[in-house]
Amino acid sequence: MRPARSACQRRHGGGGIHRGTRATLLRGAALLALLGAAPVAPAPPAQTAPPAPAAHRPPTAAEVLAASTATDWHLLDPQNTLYLELPAGRVVIELMPQFAPNHVANVLALARGKYFDGLAIVRSQDNYVVQWGDPEGNKKPVGTAHRTLAAEFERPLRGVSVTRLPDVDTYAAEVGFVDGFPVAADPATGRAWLVHCYGMVGAGRDNDVDSGGGTELYVVIGQAPRHLDRNVTLLGRVVSGMELLAVMPRGQGPLGRYERAEQYVPLSSMRVAADVPPAQRSNLEVLRTDTPTFLAYLEARRNRHEEWFKVPAGRVDVCNVPVPVRQSAAGAGK
Repeated sequence: MRPARSACQRRHGGGGIHRGTRATLLRGAALLALLGAAPVAPAPPAQTAPPAPAAHRPPTAAEVLAASTATDWHLLDPQNTLYLELPAGRVVIELMPQFAPNHVANVLALARGKYFDGLAIVRSQDNYVVQWGDPEGNKKPVGTAHRTLAAEFERPLRGVSVTRLPDVDTYAAEVGFVDGFPVAADPATGRAWLVHCYGMVGAGRDNDVDSGGGTELYVVIGQAPRHLDRNVTLLGRVVSGMELLAVMPRGQGPLGRYERAEQYVPLSSMRVAADVPPAQRSNLEVLRTDTPTFLAYLEARRNRHEEWFKVPAGRVDVCNVPVPVRQSAAGAGK
């Protein structure tokens, strides 16, 4: 005997699926089949972020110099420029009377008296200095000049306009440049002095600080011997011809002195540029060190941005800022 159907079962035809529900399911199945057979449209491509603008690269030293103007440079003063003539060529020396006025005046007098003509390079010490003078030991007469002078190791800082470096120096409270020359200063004592960088020219002396006067001159050809600062009178710097001095054969005697006469390198002459006919002068100009262009050049030396460099130093030594010199079409006279 079958159990009696409930009222609900009687209304919906028992326990099967209602015809309306069955129809709905059939339509859904057909739709799913249709969707399954239809190709799926590709998703729109993901939007990529626009490339970031290239970071601004500060200029290199070469780019700073290329953008310089004529007013960023100054011609050498022929009254304070020397031409040292060697068998291999000319060495051009710029003098600095602002720091060593008496020694500069004396060396000019020696040059005009032709004291250096026929003397010789007598010393070439590796990584240190090349020195010239009288091989016979200062026996040659000095004419109207002086054989010795009071030392001029430093001068008052007052009245000196220094383009200062922002970096700490090992040897001095402050360092920078004055008219193209590397200088150091101590504001606490109010003193300033020239610095022994590559190419600087000084007056040799004996143990007595006042025993030099310019009859013997030396040029730094190695790593800056800053321990000599304020121990020797510096009076100038080589602006052209360092390649002639730096390659001198090294002396084998004490302090690099030549021990045999045939090792001496003769000096043909040393002349003041102002006394040389204009057509025979070296027409050179030097980058000024008191301009925004020099500050940009200085920063380019502190942080090198040439492609080869990967890690900028962020600082620079005063002796690692070579002041540029170039040929001038305007002539050497001011």
